Amino acid sequence: MTELYTGGLLYDGGNEIVAGQAVLVEDGKVAKVAPAAEFSGFEGRTIDTSGGTLMPGLFDCHVHLCLGAEGDPGTAADKLLPGQTTMKALERAQSTLASGITAIRDCGGKDFLEFAVRDAVNAGIQMGPTIRASGRVICMTGGHGNRNGRIADGIDEVVRAVREQIHAGSDLIKIMATGGVMTPGVNPEDAHYTAEEMAAGIAEGRRFHCRSASHAQGRDGILNAVRGGITSIEHGIFMDETCVREMLAQGTYLVPTVSALRNILDNKGNGIPDYVIEKTERVSEHHRRSIQMYYKAGGNIAMGTDAGTPFNKHGANAMELEFMADLGIKPIDALHFGTASSADLMDLEDQGRVAAGMAADFLVVDGNPGDDIAKAARRDNHRLVIKGGIPVAGHKVQAAGPNFQRMAAF
Repeated sequence: MTELYTGGLLYDGGNEIVAGQAVLVEDGKVAKVAPAAEFSGFEGRTIDTSGGTLMPGLFDCHVHLCLGAEGDPGTAADKLLPGQTTMKALERAQSTLASGITAIRDCGGKDFLEFAVRDAVNAGIQMGPTIRASGRVICMTGGHGNRNGRIADGIDEVVRAVREQIHAGSDLIKIMATGGVMTPGVNPEDAHYTAEEMAAGIAEGRRFHCRSASHAQGRDGILNAVRGGITSIEHGIFMDETCVREMLAQGTYLVPTVSALRNILDNKGNGIPDYVIEKTERVSEHHRRSIQMYYKAGGNIAMGTDAGTPFNKHGANAMELEFMADLGIKPIDALHFGTASSADLMDLEDQGRVAAGMAADFLVVDGNPGDDIAKAARRDNHRLVIKGGIPVAGHKVQAAGPNFQRMAAF
């Protein structure tokens, strides 16, 4: 099938939004991007984007499909049977796609149940975003994530745990460098794994071609992860100038997950455990400063939400763009972090940009998100979500004709 998207603005994943360009799609791939005049006389299906912007589908580089964003999501998840967990994970992945997120990175699941969802979606058996998954997080005894993580102590055991994840089919290795907000009895500032343990786990993953991500909130744990060669720092709450300098030198990505703390603070008193609220209030200002510091330094940033944590709902992921803008990140930069930069982090070479040869994974929004980031962040401004050339959601799906209603149930 061949379609031409024309009439509106185009954001291709770079540093500007332009007018007068059209995008030709053939069999789920971008065939050509050129001035609209070059397609004069085109007789195939035309999608009018006038008054709006065509852009790459968004990415969420930090979700938890096995968590449902309840006030106490871990306790809620413990009540589910394995089959129920898997089905809910699929529902959450599809809700995420419907919100304009065409690729996600699951950064910690439960007993590898989310792998069934990943495999079905990536094989085209089920509709959903492209999924990369870490499997079980690797943490120390009593450390953050120990509820469902792979507990490992000492270099040899950490290496063994990494090998287990690779054997199970993990796309990346997730190692917990510090304490965290959602685990009782741990301090986000404390480094958990030693520098030697972190380096050994990261190196073992790299040896088998796996990138790595580290939950890292405290300064010392961040440095342990960065010096060990981590691909991305998740959260990065207590970064300082040393962290920034070393991350810049390594090309380390920061995945800020502004949504995680924001949704806890906005929903106090709604079943969120007291210890979670106390820690969130204590660290939130540090988090804001760290993100701003890395942004101003020109560091690599990718979009992630920590979806599944309290009131951080799958399907509201795109709000991360607005939350980043609230911290002073320019809308055009937020768009880049949510598209091309995230694709680079996830090593998805054919996604995150609108260019010839790229997958036709698009989001069409009202207006110009470079002027108003809410146009991309808020679902009521989304006209169409396109995955592999197939319209799957958006308020224009029904109006686009019968061939554009295959996933209108979203």
